[in-house]
Amino acid sequence: MEYEGLKLEKSEGIAILTLNRPQKLNAITVEMGAVGLSGLLREIQEDDDVRVLIITGAGRGFCVGADVNTLSSLTQLASKLKRQERLQAVGAFALLLYNLEKPVISAINGVAAGAGVSITLLSDIRIASENARFGMVFVERGLIPDCGATFLMPRLLGTGKSFELMYTGDVIGAKEAERIGLVDRVVPHDKLMDETTALAKRLAKAPPLALAQIRRAVHSGLLNNLEQQLYFETYAQNFLFGTEDFLEGVNSFLEKREPQFKGR
Repeated sequence: MEYEGLKLEKSEGIAILTLNRPQKLNAITVEMGAVGLSGLLREIQEDDDVRVLIITGAGRGFCVGADVNTLSSLTQLASKLKRQERLQAVGAFALLLYNLEKPVISAINGVAAGAGVSITLLSDIRIASENARFGMVFVERGLIPDCGATFLMPRLLGTGKSFELMYTGDVIGAKEAERIGLVDRVVPHDKLMDETTALAKRLAKAPPLALAQIRRAVHSGLLNNLEQQLYFETYAQNFLFGTEDFLEGVNSFLEKREPQFKGR
């Protein structure tokens, strides 16, 4: 299914989800956030042929957050919704992305602001072009960071740096983002998709069930104590011991060949 402002391409086990409003630096409309992203993420989750998701932006920007011109319609929409529905309207796609059982890589090609930063925080790995810039600009609109940013950023950067970025709305460059740990790698702009796709192809060959459990385990580990996490690891390991991919991993090692993982 197609949604305005979004483009989904699939090839060789990799889905590339492009925020596709280049004339607006990929600002997110109400329709994109509440319907389009949620629909495409459900499609990606249910497609067993997709092993890895890349999120990027069209044109000069990654995503500058909510389209200011649609904020009035968002206010009108919120006024008609019950409390629980209001929360879902803002955060539904964030929860779907967080719970996706596949690796997620952000290829940050330009400015990421507001919810654009939130999307990168929801990714597992963040690769930035040297042209990328980052700003938690919610405060400039009289708002708090959303789409999971207040949950994820302190866990990634610590509270002090998170408060500084959220309180001030300051925009930082790619190298500073790498220095503080907001992104994992900075690459030349013209190499961004090559570098990201190369990593995605490598992950697409890995055992998908194991990758899904790694993603769940890391997320659980942000909340669990050590004892709880050991139990989760035990559950996941026992599950994986019973898979065909585990046997393939062992047999390919013994037979000195490349493994062919099937996700079973």
